[in-house]
Amino acid sequence: MSANRKCPICRKPRAAEHSPFCSSRCRDRDLVKWLDDGYAIPGERANLPSPKEEDEL
Repeated sequence: MSANRKCPICRKPRAAEHSPFCSSRCRDRDLVKWLDDGYAIPGERANLPSPKEEDEL
């Protein structure tokens, strides 16, 4: 791993035990962003069936 790579959240140097992040705090912040749909691919939203419609299938 290159010594000049930075944490993608706070830009501090990475720590090997939390790679690619610098700490468990930044790792957890990234997880929360994923869980809250903070990351998305541009495009139209998928038309997913509601849970009620899935039960009818």
